[in-house]
Amino acid sequence: MRTVAYTHCGSAFSLIELLVVLALLLILTVLGTSHLTTSARRRELAACGGNLQKIYLALSFYRNDHGSYPFLDDAKTSAEPLSSLVPKSTTDTEIFICPASGDKLLPESEPFTNSRISYDYYMGRATNDDPGEIILSDWQVDALSKQRGRLIFSSDGRKPGNNHNAFGGNLLTCGGAVVFSPPKAKQDFLFPPTVKLLGP
Repeated sequence: MRTVAYTHCGSAFSLIELLVVLALLLILTVLGTSHLTTSARRRELAACGGNLQKIYLALSFYRNDHGSYPFLDDAKTSAEPLSSLVPKSTTDTEIFICPASGDKLLPESEPFTNSRISYDYYMGRATNDDPGEIILSDWQVDALSKQRGRLIFSSDGRKPGNNHNAFGGNLLTCGGAVVFSPPKAKQDFLFPPTVKLLGP
């Protein structure tokens, strides 16, 4: 009986080489995903800022027609006074939903008094308020004035104030400028007792 000898071929990968290749693939995947996440976050923040500027135009039309910004004495949510912008000042209700929030879209051209929107409204702002004062923003962590260093948006991605996860949010000034803020306020965002911050 003849015995056949098998020889080891030197062209196979060793376990260490396979582990190195897998580690490199994992690193490349993480770097690629991180880049996509960052660019997606920037796109969502820009789209959200665009929404706020469109709402600012609607607020300006309303102010020109009525001499003031929307105001309801017993309003509990921002949707209640802002719903009065539709359909005369704007018919586009999509602008009241932040693209990153996951909030449900609103019916087109219809008031949305009893629906949820994505933004906080500083109800009671006067038409002659300083252009740098905030009139609208992404959902905030609470309805209080914010001093510098205090949380304004979610820092861990959990509700409340998490329209943009834990990355901060946009604020709209009375002058129509959109300002980005990280989760902790870099400046004071205070308001007088005549102004009420309404959440979604």
